[in-house]
Amino acid sequence: MRSIFAATAAVAALAIGAPAIADDHGEMASLAEVLASDHRADDRARDQYRNPAETLAFFQIEPTMTVAEYGPGGGWYTRVLAPYVMPKGKYIAFNQDSDGREYRTRAQEARAKGWTESFKSGLAEAMDMEADDITAFETDEMPEDVAGTVDRVVIFRSMHGLNIGNSADAVLKAARTMLKDDGMVGVVQHRAPEGASYDDYGARQRGYMRKQDVVAIFEANGFELTAESEINANPKDPANWERGVWTLPPVLGTGADDPRRSEYQAIGESDRMTLLFKKAK
Repeated sequence: MRSIFAATAAVAALAIGAPAIADDHGEMASLAEVLASDHRADDRARDQYRNPAETLAFFQIEPTMTVAEYGPGGGWYTRVLAPYVMPKGKYIAFNQDSDGREYRTRAQEARAKGWTESFKSGLAEAMDMEADDITAFETDEMPEDVAGTVDRVVIFRSMHGLNIGNSADAVLKAARTMLKDDGMVGVVQHRAPEGASYDDYGARQRGYMRKQDVVAIFEANGFELTAESEINANPKDPANWERGVWTLPPVLGTGADDPRRSEYQAIGESDRMTLLFKKAK
């Protein structure tokens, strides 16, 4: 689950080098150049599971677009999107409203409520920009001039957290407000097995969701499914782990002493659905 509590990890991980942004002539980098950049040296091992080039092509993302990423978390996709769109387009980060939530510690609350400033300063430093030139906000603090300006909203592996936390409606309402009339939302989400029950994969936090539940949440918020892809499918993942999706890489949450650890590593990251939604008329 990539929540607002992971914000400081995102800031610490945003090592985006200028060579990924432009060449010596000031031209924007192609997606292939961004993906091959030195700043992604540690990220590329996951490309085989996350398929960034194919995924962004399926979402029809162009480098001149305004793209809003929900809950950047550890920054893996931020390190692709920001250098790809910022030279000629615009990158936006947005997150849940940090007020009215329960926190385990005061430190956790402080990190969550400081997300906007921390993210902006971290990305600005990485991109050699001023923090005031970075757009990042919580859903209840959306700047008025953002409404109706966004071409794509992307939500990577976060719908389960929004669903279990009853936050999906607020986030999708914000997404609909910021999108242009022809704007779309791209979603990658851990996928529950075919025929799974809601009791096991909706009400219970496994990290996986049923496709029909994701679609229903979007439909209830004024969207309709326009396309879907198997780009991020992993047929080796049975998606039925007792401890949920965190059993598999990259988390490997059962620990180094688990005798099945090598099995999890051989499976790789989770089976995922890739969905594209547009505004319903």
